[in-house]
Amino acid sequence: MADKSVDARGLSCPEPVLLTKQAIESIDSGTIEVMVDTVTSRENITRMAETLSCTVQAAESDKGGFVLNIKKG
Repeated sequence: MADKSVDARGLSCPEPVLLTKQAIESIDSGTIEVMVDTVTSRENITRMAETLSCTVQAAESDKGGFVLNIKKG
């Protein structure tokens, strides 16, 4: 179970990245589940999260798009 969840499906860049960054900054440690629907959003969020020293696991969603599990701390 994620500590926070971000549904960024249907949003254009940079919105998914900005929403995810806000979620990461709002917790001291834990996990954030992010749902996106484009490869570009997946790649941009992964890069941003890794620059903030987070680990990212991405998988294709059975509902289409991708689910990213971001771990902070």
